[in-house]
Amino acid sequence: MSIAGPSAGTVATTYLPTPKDVKEQLAGLLGRDVSLSPTTPMSPGSAEAKTVAVYVDDRLGVRAVIACDLAFSAYAGAAIGLVPPSGAAAAIEAKALDETLSENLYEVLNVMAAVFNAEGAVHVKLRDVHPSGTRIPPAVHIRLVPLGRREDFTVDIAGYGTGLFSVVVCA
Repeated sequence: MSIAGPSAGTVATTYLPTPKDVKEQLAGLLGRDVSLSPTTPMSPGSAEAKTVAVYVDDRLGVRAVIACDLAFSAYAGAAIGLVPPSGAAAAIEAKALDETLSENLYEVLNVMAAVFNAEGAVHVKLRDVHPSGTRIPPAVHIRLVPLGRREDFTVDIAGYGTGLFSVVVCA
């Protein structure tokens, strides 16, 4: 995960993680097989419930967002906490994460900050998580629009299920 360092007088950019970076981080974190396949970008205008995590630099400037649909949110939150798949299914049926799944998903998204922190890139950290089933502020939601520096995946978490996962670099 290294990129060329910035030259004198330039501003470091945010690293866009590769599919391999994302897969390895998720598989290691969740302790199970994870498969990724490319998909179309998640639409910010869609009414479908989604979780959005906001990553900032040291000056609190937004550098990246990760968006996950309700299915990924529930499955990842369940998998990391060893919650049975039925717990994730209940959240999907209720169209909202319970407190346990929300807290577990926060941990997943917090650790995912590491995929942005490549050598020579600006350092980012998790600032906020807006869990699936809650209102996402418009200023955060609009960050899903960029089509240039992003990766969009269908992610299958072995033993749990499949959901959508998008990484969008904002700066």
